Amino acid sequence: MTAPTKNHDDWMQTDVFKAPMEVCWQFDYEIEIDKLRNLYSKSKQQQWDGEQALDWSIEVDPSRPIIDDDRFGLAQIPFIQRLSKTQQETFRAHVGAQRLSQFLHGEQGALMTAATLTHAVPDYEGKLYAATQTMDEARHVEVFEKYTRKLAVIYPISPFLKELIDTTLKADHWVKVAIGMNMIVEGLALGAFHNMRRATSCPLLKSLIEGVLRDESRHVAFGNVYVGKTIADMHADDREDAAQFAFDALMMMAGATGNRKGHAPQPDPTFRKVLEAADIDGRDFLAGMKEAREQGIQFDQPPGTIHSFRDLMMPALVRVGAITERTRAMFEAEGLRIHEDATLLESLEDGDTGEIAFD
Repeated sequence: MTAPTKNHDDWMQTDVFKAPMEVCWQFDYEIEIDKLRNLYSKSKQQQWDGEQALDWSIEVDPSRPIIDDDRFGLAQIPFIQRLSKTQQETFRAHVGAQRLSQFLHGEQGALMTAATLTHAVPDYEGKLYAATQTMDEARHVEVFEKYTRKLAVIYPISPFLKELIDTTLKADHWVKVAIGMNMIVEGLALGAFHNMRRATSCPLLKSLIEGVLRDESRHVAFGNVYVGKTIADMHADDREDAAQFAFDALMMMAGATGNRKGHAPQPDPTFRKVLEAADIDGRDFLAGMKEAREQGIQFDQPPGTIHSFRDLMMPALVRVGAITERTRAMFEAEGLRIHEDATLLESLEDGDTGEIAFD
């Protein structure tokens, strides 16, 4: 089969824009939030060195899929089953590379937003924690870059993911940055990492993700510990402004994934490159998806799959008060149910990265 190869397409290498975030000095060094003190302490104790903690001598064959066949959701589509063995293997290998590339780009976005929080949050304890998250994100960029290089190709960032992170970085208040990153983007990542850990047959990738998950659980917890109190203390107008930001960010994501009423999933240019690598005509692929739907084939996820929107992002926003009665009505008008059960979210925040019971 054809292995992924280095892609020299002229896609964007740098992007520069100005953000309006304020810088806040804080000369009161008393830590008043015990939960945040404990979270910062936990962050220090759980730092790890990606070069030393992972066995980089494990070989990764870029020509082989990194996702187990029984976890590869597209495998049930008759169109995919009719492809040649070589095409199927190439397609799965490139799907894996494309997903890992988005992990890499997303972690760089998290690195920049964590650094933004460090200089923008008004409390000393918040700055200390955000600094540890910045180090975490730097480590994640390092290990995902190193692993993705073993796959011999790095795909461009998904326009949807970049728009979501750019919107967060351009926000005019640190609470919006924390909502966009620690609840929405990190919620998306936390679910995706858990699902990839279950789906991969690569021992190096599994170990890498397990280390990242320990860090990510703290990042999501930070949003709950720190943002909730701030939103509760806000003036009603400012609270509604933060809630509007949360609504707009979720609508952006829901529109891209087809979860928004009246919106079909937006085609991802990076996925089109996957199809090209496997010599699959995009029109044939879409026709194959339509055929599967007409046959009543349900694209059910394997048992244990975490649904980031339902299980993580929405409960996180409800919990901190980032969904108000006004925006609740707006979600309902869009046909999006408000999921409030934070049981799974809280389990992951506590560092439960093992097997989780699902209904």
